[in-house]
Amino acid sequence: MGITRRTKSVDLLLGEFEKESEAISATTLIERLNSRINKTTIYRVLDKLEDDGVLHSFIGSNGIKWYATCIDCSKHEHKDNHPHFQCIACGKIDCLHVEISIPDIENREVTGAQVLIQGKCEKCIG
Repeated sequence: MGITRRTKSVDLLLGEFEKESEAISATTLIERLNSRINKTTIYRVLDKLEDDGVLHSFIGSNGIKWYATCIDCSKHEHKDNHPHFQCIACGKIDCLHVEISIPDIENREVTGAQVLIQGKCEKCIG
């Protein structure tokens, strides 16, 4: 990880990810932290944490950006190419730690991919 400056804003945002193992949407982070950090700072810090390989992001089915903690990523390389699961009943989104294969595409350089699988989570099945 390559966080260059541990500011109060960085610590507050990282604290939210330490509390949860699930992905957190940008809108949820803004709702939780708006009394302590303004919206622009939240987005700026999230972008920085993603650039530094601390977080990765993906777009949920509703078009909202979600963030989750990276595993073994760095400022120079994101290794977290994995699918995410979104529950259609409760909205929970989490990382699926399964291997996926991104195909080579002729005459293209693939630099990333997003896979979002939807269904019902373990709590909502019953």
